[in-house]
Amino acid sequence: LDQHGSRFIQQKLEGVAAEDLEAAFAEVLPRILHLMTDVFGNYVVQKFLEHGTPEQRLKLGRALHGHVLQLSLQMYGCRVVQKALETFPEEAQMELVTELDGHIMRCVRDQNGNHVIQKCIECVPTHRIAAVLDNFLLCVVPLSTHPFGCRIIQRILEHVKDARRRSAVMSDILAAAVQLTQDQYGNYVIQHVLERGTPEERASIAASLASSVVPLSMHKFASNVVEKCLTYGSTADRDLLVSRMLGAHGDPVQAMMKDQFGNYVVQKVLEVCSDEQREVMLARVRQQLHALKRYTYGKHIVARVEKLLSAGTR
Repeated sequence: LDQHGSRFIQQKLEGVAAEDLEAAFAEVLPRILHLMTDVFGNYVVQKFLEHGTPEQRLKLGRALHGHVLQLSLQMYGCRVVQKALETFPEEAQMELVTELDGHIMRCVRDQNGNHVIQKCIECVPTHRIAAVLDNFLLCVVPLSTHPFGCRIIQRILEHVKDARRRSAVMSDILAAAVQLTQDQYGNYVIQHVLERGTPEERASIAASLASSVVPLSMHKFASNVVEKCLTYGSTADRDLLVSRMLGAHGDPVQAMMKDQFGNYVVQKVLEVCSDEQREVMLARVRQQLHALKRYTYGKHIVARVEKLLSAGTR
């Protein structure tokens, strides 16, 4: 139960002889629940889950019985439950999941419990947690805008193999793309789709954002999404967004260059756009080079443009 003792025991448990492992296990088992919620003790329990025998894991499963919810909501206990989900066979995993029945959304909204639900989605076969996943299908957008819920949605997109459920989640995300893009948590869900989604999903997001790409580029959260669109989108997606920036009424590129968020989008455009688009963009920036030097955020663009000009990009 102290830091150095805990670390010493953790090191000894790796590669130890079977009889020594059993002796150590017998000693900790009577106090195992206390260790699970202890700042240092939880690591020792995790080591037994990793390096213990199947019989020892079975005994640990019995010790967890009836305490899974309480442990999942506790700072150190949640780590033990996660490790159990990683190391238990499928039936033992299901015994843990069953104890969370009726408390799934409470766990999702909890700073510790959400990690356990993420681990369920990662480690338990999709067909065994269909009922858990169905809790989320009715509230994809509210979850996407929640500090912990947004992580659950990302894990579903990564790990759920059931095409029907995944596409139900995706269609709700794509339908709310503009709203999520501007949300402090939802923007991470949209970025996740842009990084890992299909070309069709990326194109859908680019099309949704195109009509308001200028204000979105100057928005604290949405500007990151616009940059990701430019980085991961197809040539057609990029052309759509850049043409909206260049063709918009009143030459908004000037305002974007001076903006604390928009200037990064302009830099990204200069990095990824076609030669013709870069030519138009540089022409607009060139006219403003001296004026831009007066703005804190304009200086970033000036540096990028001067680098491009000196590299011979005309």
